[in-house]
Amino acid sequence: MGYMKKYHEWLENPIIDNATKEELRSIAENEKEIEDRFYKDLEFGTAGLRGVIGAGSNRMNLYTLGKATQGLANYIIKQGKEAMEKGVAIAYDSRHMSPEFAERAALVLNGNGIKAFLFSELQPTPVLSFTIRHLGTISGIVITASHNPSEYNGYKVYWEDGAQVALERANGITGEIDRINDFNQIKALDRKEALEAGLLNVIGEEVLKAYIDRVVALSLNPDIIKGSGKDLKIIYTPLHGSGNKPVRRVLKETGFENVAVVPEQEQPDPDFSTVGYPNPEERRVFELAIKMAQNSGNDTDIIVGTDPDCDRVGVIVKDDLGEYIALNGNQIGVLLVDYILGSMKRSGRLLQDGVIIKTVVTSKLGEKIAQSYGVEVINTLTGFKFIGERMKEFEETGSHTFLFGYEESYGYLAGDFVRDKDAVSATLLICEMAAWYKSKGMSLYEGLLELWERHGYFCEGLKSMEMEGKAGMRKIRKLMRGLRDNPPRLLSGKKVSIIDDYQEGKSYNLLEGTAGDIELPASDVLRYTIEDDSRFAIRPSGTEPKIKLYFSVRGQDLGDARERLQRLKDDVTKHIEN
Repeated sequence: MGYMKKYHEWLENPIIDNATKEELRSIAENEKEIEDRFYKDLEFGTAGLRGVIGAGSNRMNLYTLGKATQGLANYIIKQGKEAMEKGVAIAYDSRHMSPEFAERAALVLNGNGIKAFLFSELQPTPVLSFTIRHLGTISGIVITASHNPSEYNGYKVYWEDGAQVALERANGITGEIDRINDFNQIKALDRKEALEAGLLNVIGEEVLKAYIDRVVALSLNPDIIKGSGKDLKIIYTPLHGSGNKPVRRVLKETGFENVAVVPEQEQPDPDFSTVGYPNPEERRVFELAIKMAQNSGNDTDIIVGTDPDCDRVGVIVKDDLGEYIALNGNQIGVLLVDYILGSMKRSGRLLQDGVIIKTVVTSKLGEKIAQSYGVEVINTLTGFKFIGERMKEFEETGSHTFLFGYEESYGYLAGDFVRDKDAVSATLLICEMAAWYKSKGMSLYEGLLELWERHGYFCEGLKSMEMEGKAGMRKIRKLMRGLRDNPPRLLSGKKVSIIDDYQEGKSYNLLEGTAGDIELPASDVLRYTIEDDSRFAIRPSGTEPKIKLYFSVRGQDLGDARERLQRLKDDVTKHIEN
């Protein structure tokens, strides 16, 4: 169906409310805008929906969300009466329309005879993951667009194991959504009906307390917090999101007494007015926190910030020159790997079947550190859902004990009671780790220098290329096809030795002329290894209109590593642009 026909169908549909139609009428003379809003339906990807809020089939609104929820409801109904009775847990963050979207999802489920358990206020994504297992629901929904700009919102679906829905199940839900061709097929109760029928249930404090208790129990060195932790000076920012209450509560309950919160970023704000793009991967979102540190004696030990749904965490520390610098996701990850495994070993708690899980685009330094403790490392595709799948496998088979999972995009998880990245528990462990280093007379940055000295100077970089709309999708497909048809053979003056094509499931050794299978699900990812063991990977983002390039090098010292990284970035960029 053409985009203009879909546009007029929405205008003529009696179910569509007048405010939505007025919004659509306001773009009647803007065909490009009409095309962008209607050239496709907002896609239910591997975990759910994400898009700009607004009227149209390619936008996040009550109608597209209602359709997705009806599809989910139909899928649950096919699982049987027990699944319907178990119900669905629903959480939401601080974004525009998040409470309204959450309630709409609940009431559509209720309209299909499925129980819904809805939080009474905004909560982090990891709390939703925990709640699914704690209440024993069949599924879960969280309304969030993570760290996207304020005009976005999203809808992520989880299953009873607490992880984002696996690919096969996501395809099943997508099939049900695709069968809905009329908004009349969406069933919903009003709130009063749902409450009276016992189908809509409001989640109270007891669930959050159970989660907080489990996070507090993750502390590896509580005695360190009683000592150095009391003196550790922490600045925290929730970046206008859902982390404010749970993060501060966990830090307080574990004994951190010197925690200051950036006042301008403390309260929920759907416009993210002080940052615009609330991504803790970016140093600029910490400008207010850094200024606060500089104005309060310049003796802050660590600055920590979480994104709106509090599943990612960024860290600012002072370097050897006293400058506030941002640690990248790989650096935070390897520090945590060493701290967790080291603490377990020192206390005699390091299990022989313990395992670390990371993604294929994450630095190899974490593997080096884990191997030094005799701990196995398993690689997965990008996305924490794949880490969650391996955790479920370990639980079912008893083959391994999960110790820690992480990815370079600032996502970390310790403990098995959550099955997604968790910035609440990660913040606790990061602050405890900083206190442990402080007890040794070291800063967190000096701890990183020590890891480099012991295991090699690894340096990583990330480049994102935004490609918006329909034209952007074509550019991304063309770029990936071009790399497959014309792969780089020489980078930074060195031969490309291995090409891993995760879509084909093949690994090609160019120097030996051999090929082998990759034992991972198909995914549009290419990774290139150079003969000096430098690497870069490229993949389209699963949540944003952009393509991502990941770089990793190892140098003789830090300066050499940084030079190698820049050369590799320049060579890859030149190859792509040509």
